[in-house]
Amino acid sequence: MSGFGYRDDALTVDGVRLDTLAEAYGTPLYVYAGAEIRRRYLSLLAAFSEPAPEVFYALKANPTLGVVALLAREGAGADVVSVGELERALVAGVPPERIVFAGVGKSRYEIDRALEVGILQFNVEAIEELRVIAAAAAAAGVEAPVALRLNPDVAASTHDKITTGRRDDKFGIAGDRLDEALDAVTALGALRLVGLHCHIGSQVTALDDFERAYLRMAEFWRHCRERGFRPRRLNLGGGMGVRYVDEAELDLDAFASMVRRVTADLDAMLGFEPGRFLVAAAGRLVSRVIRIKSGSHGRCFVVLDAGMNTLLRPALYDAVHRLVPVVRQRDAASIVADVVGPICESSDVFLRNATLPPLVDNDLVALTDVGAYGATMAADYNSRGRPGEVLVDTGVVTLLKPPVGWIELAANETIPEHLVPGADREQPRDR
Repeated sequence: MSGFGYRDDALTVDGVRLDTLAEAYGTPLYVYAGAEIRRRYLSLLAAFSEPAPEVFYALKANPTLGVVALLAREGAGADVVSVGELERALVAGVPPERIVFAGVGKSRYEIDRALEVGILQFNVEAIEELRVIAAAAAAAGVEAPVALRLNPDVAASTHDKITTGRRDDKFGIAGDRLDEALDAVTALGALRLVGLHCHIGSQVTALDDFERAYLRMAEFWRHCRERGFRPRRLNLGGGMGVRYVDEAELDLDAFASMVRRVTADLDAMLGFEPGRFLVAAAGRLVSRVIRIKSGSHGRCFVVLDAGMNTLLRPALYDAVHRLVPVVRQRDAASIVADVVGPICESSDVFLRNATLPPLVDNDLVALTDVGAYGATMAADYNSRGRPGEVLVDTGVVTLLKPPVGWIELAANETIPEHLVPGADREQPRDR
């Protein structure tokens, strides 16, 4: 399920045709299905039954305010990694006491702001960071709630660039330094240990990877108790994998059963920070075919108006997103082609040698499962602008973010006065 489907051969979401949205808002265009985001959030809670875990939506997956607000209305907290994401979560209606602040590079300014609004906890990545948080808390006259992010040294079965729980990754405090971290919490003052935290990576579908990490976290938890600490919250991270093409999506019921078994004797309040799992399948990127280009040796290219500036994941992670027609042509033959964008890079390729629906110039197509790490990674490269974003929820269409063209991109730029076109200039000198 994704919230998207065909009606009379037109791709729709909640009864709204995507070709109608493209005509109204232009292409490329991100379209999100509100019902699918809501369904996935509730399915995660239902898998655990009572007591339900705390869920902190990882804004890095999709920080668009309308998406965050939808999840906040359902009761989700927020996992943020910058002061910008913190402010977005607050504006979208997430209470500060439902926000956890993660990330390896929190600045003093970000720490001060988080203390000022009263967040639930800092997920602390280093002993050196503990010192900075303690100093900030002491200066503010408050006690900072901290959870130690521990590195369980588990290599998740996922892409190398999104694996975060190995010994040599930059994330977390090494397990063999746990005692040093606990000593620092005691010695520094102005800190309150409220929990432990781990995160082994993104797009993880192997249950065994999670279990190995969580067993290690259970050992760390027991050690903290033996040391006399009483952490309350065990945040087990996110990373639940989804199906893009033919992957086996994580079995939520089996996942929840494993977590309950591993943590049964810990007396811990469980927390998770899913991002991709909640929003990836709820997004489609609508794009228009600029032209069908023939190459040598019978090769064919479908050139879209969306490129790596619009959706970076294929160029960055070798990710694959399926392509479907916005309006199906049932009687025409399929084609085999590379699907590419207009950007001046050889890495600007979405699909290679793919069997595609019949397409001609100006057709509308949609790239699937782009709700996570899609629009948020869009860039200004080639001055092509950034796509608009639309949410369809309960039949209501909302333009969450308008498209940004080159005029908007250049609006805050300045040309030095002496270089303004038409200004007097010194003539080039002869050598």
